[in-house]
Amino acid sequence: MKHRKDKSQELAAAKAGISERSARRIDRAVTLPSQNPRRYWRSRADPFIDVWDTEIVPLLKSAPALMAITLLRKLQDDHPQRFPDSMLRTLQRHVRQWRALEGPSKEVFFPQEHAPGHRGLSDFTAMGKLCVTIAGAMFVHMLYHFVLAFSRWEHVEVVEGGESFEALSKGLQNALWQAGGAPQEHRTDSLSAAFKNLTEEQDFTVRYTALLDHYAMAGTRNNRGVSNENGSVESSHRYLKEAIEQALLLRGHRDFDDRAAYEGFVREVVMRRNRRNAAAFRIEREQLQDLPVRRTTDFVEEEARVTRCGTFTVRAILYSAPSRLIGHRLKVRLYSDRLDCYLSGTLVLTLARGARSCITGRGRVIDYRHFIDELKRKPQAFKGLVFRDALFPREAYRRTWEQLDARLTQRQACQAIVALLEMAARDGVEGVLAQRLETLLAIGELPDVKRLREEFAPRTTEVPQVTVEIPPASHYDALLPSEQDDELEEVAA
Repeated sequence: MKHRKDKSQELAAAKAGISERSARRIDRAVTLPSQNPRRYWRSRADPFIDVWDTEIVPLLKSAPALMAITLLRKLQDDHPQRFPDSMLRTLQRHVRQWRALEGPSKEVFFPQEHAPGHRGLSDFTAMGKLCVTIAGAMFVHMLYHFVLAFSRWEHVEVVEGGESFEALSKGLQNALWQAGGAPQEHRTDSLSAAFKNLTEEQDFTVRYTALLDHYAMAGTRNNRGVSNENGSVESSHRYLKEAIEQALLLRGHRDFDDRAAYEGFVREVVMRRNRRNAAAFRIEREQLQDLPVRRTTDFVEEEARVTRCGTFTVRAILYSAPSRLIGHRLKVRLYSDRLDCYLSGTLVLTLARGARSCITGRGRVIDYRHFIDELKRKPQAFKGLVFRDALFPREAYRRTWEQLDARLTQRQACQAIVALLEMAARDGVEGVLAQRLETLLAIGELPDVKRLREEFAPRTTEVPQVTVEIPPASHYDALLPSEQDDELEEVAA
């Protein structure tokens, strides 16, 4: 009607996106379309009238979750040529109407009002879909996510392993100390790190109970399989992942130099989100409980013996150790991201914690530096080494070995790769040497170890010769006061 004031009926109908017939009907009408009484009669015969009560309703009563498309396919099988696909929308309206009038009751979600300082929530969320890489290799990880229910303040930790107690303890304690206080209640889902999950009651594990007692928090969990009861943190997962995804798109690529760089990137995203909730967090901060004097333990202690192969196993993961520790039994503290190994109370080794393979259930964390000296003495042992592939520090070294093994004899190939690994370990050129190997692989050339050693070996600098001449003792007499100086001092006095 707005266009009709100064335009023809045909043009006004085109601009409004309706047909000319509708435009003529509106022009003739004395009321607006929205003021007309709603049609309550059918414009055509119901195609399902003779099968609705006898066939469709019994199926819906026995299985209310049946979809309209499934019912239509059933009718097409039972009554060929009678119910074409064009009737699907009509059947969907029929089913929706039946569910509203006679269907089963639906679950009701009760909105909750959260008091400041009352509840904090923890959960883990997988990050595989973001396809983040570290130095070109896929970084399989998840995030520990903590949220204060009232202010929506959150804390995030990058976790490489599973949902372990160590990851939960470290993440929760870091969150509490960063927030400056502890809520009255800590809520999670049915984490095996916190619950035995043998009964429906609150069957806390001993370690989780000690953690809660240390911070004077009450522990609760949602019902199994009902994630919406943990909604304050579950809903935040999606928005957090969206924020990280958008930040990665702005960044232009998803590769990071190391884990620390990626953790700093995630930390910046979380800080930006927390700034939006700063006012509410200041209110909640005043209601949080005071923290204890110190943190509690966030590690698990185990023992492991270093075998004659220079390795030890902890929780189905094979780790390497310096050969001097062979035969010794280590006290190993497992943190969420690392292992600290002690011998007679002295810290002798720190390693990154490994993750199990989803296929074999085992894993390997091998440091090639631990085996360089022995491989130099027995280089041909490299070819058949059980954990050979885990020795390569970067992908370029593995691909170089494949070319060496294919184009040289076994002796020459093993000597060459061991020499390259020795250069990477001894001279601190692992990264730049990997780049040079990538260049050689791209042009199809094998590395010349002698030339690379001359290029990347540390340069020896000449120490300048400094000659120190000791003056005779008589020269120091000039520093002593003379008799004339004494007289001048007396006159001045």
